[in-house]
Amino acid sequence: MLRKLVRFVEEEKLFYRDEKILVAVSGGVDSVVLLDLLCKMEVECGVAHCNFHLRDEESNGDFDFVKNLADQRGLAFYSKDFDTKKYAAENKVSIEMAARDLRYNWFEQIRNNFQYKYIAVGHHADDVAETVLINLARGTGIHGLSGIKPKLGNIVRPLLPFTRKQLFEYSEDNSLNFREDSTNAETDFVRNKIRHQIMPVLEEINPAIRNTMTENVRRFREVEQIYNEVIEKNRGELILNKGKDLLISIAKLEKLKAPVSHLFEILSPFGFHHRDVKNIADAIKGISGKLFYSSTHQVLRDREFLILSEISENDKQEYSISEEVSVLDSPFSMKLSFQDRTSSFRFPRDLKIACFDANKLKFPLKLRKWQEGDAFRPIGMKGNKKLSDFFIDQKFSIQEKENTWLLCSGSKIIWVVGHRMDDRVKITDETTKIYRLELV
Repeated sequence: MLRKLVRFVEEEKLFYRDEKILVAVSGGVDSVVLLDLLCKMEVECGVAHCNFHLRDEESNGDFDFVKNLADQRGLAFYSKDFDTKKYAAENKVSIEMAARDLRYNWFEQIRNNFQYKYIAVGHHADDVAETVLINLARGTGIHGLSGIKPKLGNIVRPLLPFTRKQLFEYSEDNSLNFREDSTNAETDFVRNKIRHQIMPVLEEINPAIRNTMTENVRRFREVEQIYNEVIEKNRGELILNKGKDLLISIAKLEKLKAPVSHLFEILSPFGFHHRDVKNIADAIKGISGKLFYSSTHQVLRDREFLILSEISENDKQEYSISEEVSVLDSPFSMKLSFQDRTSSFRFPRDLKIACFDANKLKFPLKLRKWQEGDAFRPIGMKGNKKLSDFFIDQKFSIQEKENTWLLCSGSKIIWVVGHRMDDRVKITDETTKIYRLELV
């Protein structure tokens, strides 16, 4: 097994023997075998262990076991405790994803701080097969079919040629102790469902399913390399750079084989998912003017190009206006004031000035950009009107629409800034106090 691992490390160019390797050790059979094999290769190793506090005393037992293992071998030991459930709740991710984010971010900190070249993790052939099946079930492209990479950035996976069964056999032959994670037997997690419910059925069809999947993944990786070369070649012909924007030629995109795949590879780094890209591709056949959003970018379907732009910080932010504010500098300049209603008051005709019944307002007011489904009650009307319809009626261009700000009182839109006030907060004969805003 050691010879096979050495050959795999050399073939995949994972690392050189004189480079320092940080080994992620959970205490399970895979990470214990990985550490043993790397030590037999005489690689300088450090041990990193995460306590996610998901299994009470069992998690603490894992810590004690891994620390003793590192001490017995005379290896540097690093550990960290995480409140995984809190992180998952705050970031709205699964426990699995939370644990993944926490450990890899911390591993990278240790790697940098203590001059390790790579981080070695214990993924093996079973993990590859399970990952491909998970990706297929959730929906994937060629990248998902290529499974877990032997080397990705600073992460190396020397155990990919070996099955879980082989790791258990090696640990027994070499009298290695390890910890068994009790949650591995549960089926609450997606991976465990694949492992305990799907893989046994596939094994009945093909007893060598893990080896078959590993070989399939090797071929998929070769196909992925060809795919990437074609994408990169066509990318240069499709894209024009205009300032910070990317312009994707619609005419050239339509001439390509698999235009949706090309578009996905261009847009996915900017937060667009498969469904988003499919919708954008469908919009190419329609009229210009449609906008599509990721969390950080937007795509405008223009006449000749798909225009990819970063959403500015102003577009992402919401501004609060308290009663004490008299001058606003951001996102634009505006003067704000309260005044008593007098007989000399005249309604302003200038669209840059808005006057409201101050007693009808709920502070703090909010300034934000429009969102799909927004509606208000234009002054003089009795019913509500969608902002999207208002924009059409006023013949707003795409740019004008996207640059328009809304002033809100509670959940009500009270001013399409610089264009139209809301009827529900207008000044009436009963108004005694006026709130005045003027764009500078």
